[in-house]
Amino acid sequence: MTKEFKIYTKTGDDGTTGLVGGTRVKKYAPRLEAYGTIDELNSLLGVIRSLEVPAEIVDFLIQIQNKLFNIGSRLASDEKGDEFTSKLAVRNEDIEVLEQAIDRYQEGLPELRNFILPGGELSVAQCHVARTVCRRAERRIVEFSEQEKVQPELIKYINRLSDFLFVLARYLGQQKGAKETPWQY
Repeated sequence: MTKEFKIYTKTGDDGTTGLVGGTRVKKYAPRLEAYGTIDELNSLLGVIRSLEVPAEIVDFLIQIQNKLFNIGSRLASDEKGDEFTSKLAVRNEDIEVLEQAIDRYQEGLPELRNFILPGGELSVAQCHVARTVCRRAERRIVEFSEQEKVQPELIKYINRLSDFLFVLARYLGQQKGAKETPWQY
């Protein structure tokens, strides 16, 4: 039997948090901004899953959420923790899976001739919110990578994920008959 996991430890009451590996860092550190934004993105994908979307998309979003937990773990690992989380690294195959999904869902979509405004239907709008949080996560990870080594495939995966979320928004909109609203300047 395993020991029960306590929700509160009180170790963060001083404004620090522990990394995988044991190092303590300030809660506002760029590393925490990076993996905290990944956590926020993961939660948004959970919101999308709770809406009326096809089962195959729910299943794919669960795969992505698991990958995001891996990414968060990698970003939360100090040098000692890297040994423990190295098996969670992003592989080129993970990026290819996203690219294949982008191609598959984009196949029947009308050609994009204008920027489109987010919205049209709740699941579509949530995909756009998730896309913008994904872009922010990418910015935070790139910023963090200027201080510490970050696996390049991890950055590529997050970049590709934002593209997928854009295509998914358009796909769901088409499936639900939601009209795309072009940007008018």
